[in-house]
Amino acid sequence: MRIDGKAVATRLLADVKERAAAFAAAKGRPPGLAVVLVGEDPASQVYVRNKGREAEAAGFRSEQHTLPVTTGEADLLAIVAKLNADPGIDGILVQLPLPKGIDTDRVLLAIDPAKDVDGFHPINVGLLGSGAAEKALVPCTPAGSVILVESVLGPSLAGKHAVVVGRSNIVGKPVAQLLLQRDATVTIAHSRTADLPALCRTADILVAAVGRPEMVRGDWVKSGAVVIDVGINRIPAPEKGEGKTRLVGDVATEEAAVHAAAITPVPGGVGPMTIALLMANTLAAAHLREGLPRPPLGA
Repeated sequence: MRIDGKAVATRLLADVKERAAAFAAAKGRPPGLAVVLVGEDPASQVYVRNKGREAEAAGFRSEQHTLPVTTGEADLLAIVAKLNADPGIDGILVQLPLPKGIDTDRVLLAIDPAKDVDGFHPINVGLLGSGAAEKALVPCTPAGSVILVESVLGPSLAGKHAVVVGRSNIVGKPVAQLLLQRDATVTIAHSRTADLPALCRTADILVAAVGRPEMVRGDWVKSGAVVIDVGINRIPAPEKGEGKTRLVGDVATEEAAVHAAAITPVPGGVGPMTIALLMANTLAAAHLREGLPRPPLGA
């Protein structure tokens, strides 16, 4: 089974749109999302454009602040402070990476935790780590990954062994916390883990988030496992012509598919879920800021 992230994301976005309309009717304003882009990184421009388009489609107030690459840290912090103070903005996202000379940690810390829809602020990290995910804004890619696991196995993962390959603060650690909160037994592995292939073969749920093209081979995958491939890597594709490239994940998909019960493709798996969860986080932030019950994820 190829897990169709686009289909799950489409259902989630439809639910967000419906709930955003109800929020706007109740509060007299739509949820608001502001995205800040510094510089002209082509990939970042595409991501920001896609986020703005989805926010508008969901019925949100959508703002984009595009700043030149020469923008100083003080000017960027001033924009963040202005957005923090804007009652019509529920979510603030500063697109990474930032240009050299700007302290990324300082900028992320400046965002109001209640508007931190990326889920990177230490307060949101702490809430998630302490088991209070319902009060936190959770990083989008990990949350989307776990929803895809649930689309196959259901909401309770009791008795399942999950192996997360990758220990980043952005994906590895938060996805492990989310799996623990669903009663899975979780092992976090990384480049220095002894006999990593053997450990991966014990996993009922295998999450690959290492940023290494096709590192996880087919014989690393237990028969019947659910495999979530978070990686997005561009590699040469000479078969397409000179200088051409193609996207692959952190898992050798065709090899792994022989053994796995379900696997996410790249592209079309986890990727679409990331933007969908950004919209869901913005909607959740709007409700929490207005003292309303947090809406469930309707995917």
